[in-house]
Amino acid sequence: MKDDTTIVHAGRKPFDNHGIVNPPVYHASTVLFPTLESWEHARETRDEPGTIIYGRRGTPTTFALQDAMAAFEGADQCIAVPSGLAAITVPLLAFLNPGDHILMPDAVYYPARRFSDTLLTRIGVETTFYDPTIGGGIADLIQDNTRVIYLEAPGSQTFEMQDIPAITKIAKAAGIITMMDNTWATPLYFKPLEFGVDISIMAATKYIVGHSDAMLGTVSSRDEHFAQIRDSAWTLGMTVGPDDCYLGQRGLRSLSARLARHQETALKLTNWFEARPEVDRVLYPALPSNPGHDLWKRDFKGASGLFGVVLKETPKKAIAAMLDGYHYFGMGGSWGGFESLVLPTQPENFRTATTWDPAGPTLRYHAGLEDSDDLIADLEEGFERLSAAR
Repeated sequence: MKDDTTIVHAGRKPFDNHGIVNPPVYHASTVLFPTLESWEHARETRDEPGTIIYGRRGTPTTFALQDAMAAFEGADQCIAVPSGLAAITVPLLAFLNPGDHILMPDAVYYPARRFSDTLLTRIGVETTFYDPTIGGGIADLIQDNTRVIYLEAPGSQTFEMQDIPAITKIAKAAGIITMMDNTWATPLYFKPLEFGVDISIMAATKYIVGHSDAMLGTVSSRDEHFAQIRDSAWTLGMTVGPDDCYLGQRGLRSLSARLARHQETALKLTNWFEARPEVDRVLYPALPSNPGHDLWKRDFKGASGLFGVVLKETPKKAIAAMLDGYHYFGMGGSWGGFESLVLPTQPENFRTATTWDPAGPTLRYHAGLEDSDDLIADLEEGFERLSAAR
């Protein structure tokens, strides 16, 4: 099955549900058993996929989403968790113990960095942040106690690409687990497990849900790693509400059409930004001018709607005039929904292994599903306000 077909059909069993196209929503905590024998059987098989024993461990609504995402990822199994951050922390806690060491890219999503600097530090796990463009040079950073190498491509806010095959090859030779946050590309444009990554992490809040109305994360892997991930999630009490699972399934079905439009608009906007005199550089791997373009072109099938823009030196009052007056670019966290967004970022405040020294302010844009000409007109007016406020 091609991906476009998988995301439409995986996880759905209409004729197990009276012919209803979408899996039903089960709201449940208590699950009843008619006999002692059936209860004991459920307890004996509670770790097997699809066993229904208690609402916290999932219902048919949960399992439908997990089955669909596993098929989409090319994984054996998937577990749904309440947020993208939970999808990061659950596998890290599954494979790291006191005295262990983890390698994490310096451009990583900030909450992942904060988790390393706080909770992992408190339990005795050492983190080394590395240059995301290090490639095979990561071998020099591996210690005897290195247990996990974490990847994210492109990097959060600054969009550096990583040489994923080079890193996973070194990790496998050393017996080190690799995990990758693949939220930006989704499995439609990049499948981590096909490139040697052991565990694929998704903030399904973004493009999988796709409508800015649910928090959701997924963690997918082969069978050999899944039991530890599942036990970590269950021990931590990670449970996703059935309505959020349903919204994740609903969004998944239209992902291919939406992501193609996000990419089309993002390419048009980033090329427009590159020609603007106010712009120092555009951060988007799909652009030939981007330093990571060759890696993106080699390994990825497409690009999403999220990108960065570094302006030339600009006073804050001019930035405020530009951003405050936008009609279509809302200012707020998250991304991946149908709407366009903008957010000022300060990556320079969170680097330890590398230096981020931009010419001027760094902005993160998300290209939504609006008409691209309307978006460009909005951006044009924004630069007019910026120039007037200098």
